[in-house]
Amino acid sequence: MSLAMRPEHADITPDMWPQIDEVIAVNRSIKGSVIAVLRQCQDVVGYLPVELMEYIASGMNLARSDVFGVASFYALFSFEPKGRHTLKVCTGTACYVKGIKEIITRICNEYDMEEGGTSPDMRFTLEPVRCLGACGLAPVMVIGADTHGDVSSDKVVDILQAYE
Repeated sequence: MSLAMRPEHADITPDMWPQIDEVIAVNRSIKGSVIAVLRQCQDVVGYLPVELMEYIASGMNLARSDVFGVASFYALFSFEPKGRHTLKVCTGTACYVKGIKEIITRICNEYDMEEGGTSPDMRFTLEPVRCLGACGLAPVMVIGADTHGDVSSDKVVDILQAYE
């Protein structure tokens, strides 16, 4: 890919482009690889800005609508920047009964964010999910690869302090 073809975007730094180009080059000739390309490019940038999806479409010789269609179909893709840490907070029955709503409210108030949103300092993204499969630990949340059980609105801020 030519450097001149790279779109300007504040969230895509110069050191990210070689990684993105490599992902496209490796997968260009592999039929059906658009999901893998989108995932790997999202891993590099943190989300999928429109300019990046257009660049991927061009590099993969695909219609923009095909790339956008795939990206918009799967929940694993994000069109908005995410925080450094994703908080998956279970809203299933066991967690709900044990106070997860109060925990979510505390997180939102403490970090000036909404459910499904990202804190202004880009530290956290809060994602309510229907089930985390850990009802015995209710109320439960997952931060990255760390599972935290028996969370309370009093303990949640102390838990989050460990994540810079």
